[in-house]
Amino acid sequence: MCRPALWQVVLVAKMAVCGVIAPSAISSSPANSKQGSAMAVALPAHIHSTGNLPKVAWAKGSYVHDADGKRYIDGSGGPAVYCIGHSNEEVNTAITAQLERIAHGYRYNFTSDALEELTAIIRERAGGSLQHMVYVTGGSEAVESCLKLALQYHAARGEMSRRRFIARERSWHGNTLGALSVSGFHERKKVFEGSLLDVSRLSPTNAYRPIAGATAETVAEACAEELEREILRLGPEKFAAFIFEPVVGAAGGCVPAPPGYAKRVREVCDRHGLLMISDEVMSGAGRCGTWRALEADGVEPDIMSVAKGLAAGYLPLGTAIYTRKVADVIHVAHGAPMTGHTFTGHTACCAAGVAVQKIVKREKLIERVRANEPKFRAMLAEAFAGVEAVGDIRGRGYFIAVELVADRKTKAPFPAEHRLFMRIRQQALDNGLICYPVGGNVDGVNGDVVILAPPYNASDAELAEIVDKTAKSVQQVLTSAKLG
Repeated sequence: MCRPALWQVVLVAKMAVCGVIAPSAISSSPANSKQGSAMAVALPAHIHSTGNLPKVAWAKGSYVHDADGKRYIDGSGGPAVYCIGHSNEEVNTAITAQLERIAHGYRYNFTSDALEELTAIIRERAGGSLQHMVYVTGGSEAVESCLKLALQYHAARGEMSRRRFIARERSWHGNTLGALSVSGFHERKKVFEGSLLDVSRLSPTNAYRPIAGATAETVAEACAEELEREILRLGPEKFAAFIFEPVVGAAGGCVPAPPGYAKRVREVCDRHGLLMISDEVMSGAGRCGTWRALEADGVEPDIMSVAKGLAAGYLPLGTAIYTRKVADVIHVAHGAPMTGHTFTGHTACCAAGVAVQKIVKREKLIERVRANEPKFRAMLAEAFAGVEAVGDIRGRGYFIAVELVADRKTKAPFPAEHRLFMRIRQQALDNGLICYPVGGNVDGVNGDVVILAPPYNASDAELAEIVDKTAKSVQQVLTSAKLG
């Protein structure tokens, strides 16, 4: 076996930093080294625990290898990041070439070829009037920049009363304080309460679990009306923006906006002077079969965030993209956005983004994701046929989730004390699969979902392996827990 390159070791190691790879069941015992064996170690106390992790060694394409020689197929692209797989030679070469010239030309002293080329690519891919951007190094910073752009826009218009945001429950927007404030993910924000922004909170918009009084067919209109009622309750002059995920990721498990919802939200925001912010950190950059997730809904936001798939994890990169309408007001009043960081527009990171996006376009990977979605969903449906605990299989493109329920008819979740999502994650790792199970999707405490977000260029055989190992892992845990 060839020795892995330094890039393979260093860059893939970000999976462990993000807490994606859970504690391994591998030990020196031969019995425990076999894939598919029963879970050999106790579950970690918390989903974010990073103790006793296996050590990543190298990766190539859709597979990750640890230091003990175990191989994992990356069924979720880590945390929905690695959209073209690992250790792509073209991307690594582009990064190396940039590093040999200059790693980082400070954005407020210089522009660069990489930054200008990436800007041109994003303008083309985002389309419409989404022609301006602030570059950052991750999703949380991207969302934070979106919030600040909205506040700056209203300040530039002399509307300093518009300081409040509206967001939804069962949403996740990031770990920085502003992004955390607009998130509806109780487990991840409860220890920070008291230092967060006061945000208006709406019901989740979920066709599988519609709000009281609504059905799957009427939930879009019901939730749009809820948004308008909240605006009118406090007064439109109080609100800066409404932020939402077109396809809810970690907090809900690949919950797509119901048909018509985004257009109604656009109408409500326009009527009352709010900006619409689309958080596409997870769902954007092609993950859902269109470069912008909201393309499928026929809507353009005022501001949007993109991160994970932009540079595919080769280097940290994100951006807040905003329209000419927002730019014209800000630029006239203040000259430029008043948000940015030391590593804004980091040259090598932009070079990584350029290389990734060129591959995605040249190989028609977004078109591949869109075309393969029906097949991918059908494979999952077949693999889980007869598993009574599977309540819903949903999502868009290569951003698909399986929701587990205790009762299909009532859609009641399994009690949180079973810790099914954590057990599934561990069992999947034992079986040589990286997936992305999350808990609390129903009410912040109860609920279990398994997210799959494979590389856009995964082969049919690799998709089949991901599906088979996902179904096997879920069924093993249900059987061992005597729940299915």
